[in-house]
Amino acid sequence: MKISDIKEKILSNKWKPLKLFSYQYTRTDGRTEEQVREVYDKGDGAAVFMYNKQTKKVLLTKQFRMPAYINGVASGIVTEVPAGMLDKDDPETCIIREIEEETGYRVPKVKKVRHCFMTPGAVTEITHMFVAEYDESMKVAKGGGLNDEQEDIIVFEMNFTEVKQAIENNEFNDAKTLILLQYAWLHNLLED
Repeated sequence: MKISDIKEKILSNKWKPLKLFSYQYTRTDGRTEEQVREVYDKGDGAAVFMYNKQTKKVLLTKQFRMPAYINGVASGIVTEVPAGMLDKDDPETCIIREIEEETGYRVPKVKKVRHCFMTPGAVTEITHMFVAEYDESMKVAKGGGLNDEQEDIIVFEMNFTEVKQAIENNEFNDAKTLILLQYAWLHNLLED
């Protein structure tokens, strides 16, 4: 495999750049062909699984997502773990900031567990994934997101048993959330 003669054109730059790439691709069998791909360069993000050992609960969010709405989720509301774009921060600084903005909790530390592409066929984003413990003493604000970022986030808790049942019943449709919840289950963070 080899890529050459890459041409790039910006199709839109309203929020983050949507680019059109054309290039010569030499296949594994030696044939060369021109390929054209649209790539959304939205930057990298971070997400966190938050759990409370004492209450045996997980902290989650709900918010409207236009792509979910236009793709069949009637309300457009998606259940997610807290997450956000890195902007100029490193992943750990970003997720600690996002936790407070979205949930109102100020956690002293997070632990990175992995990073991965979410949609490598069309989006450049790598999502850095963390876990963090929380308790009521860490609550410093209401949460709900930032108005200037047009966020309208509902924060809620589910107990460990409910989370496992929801995973089994295919009730989570956000990839980063499902990855982190399954990670937590596999690593015994959802033990009653």
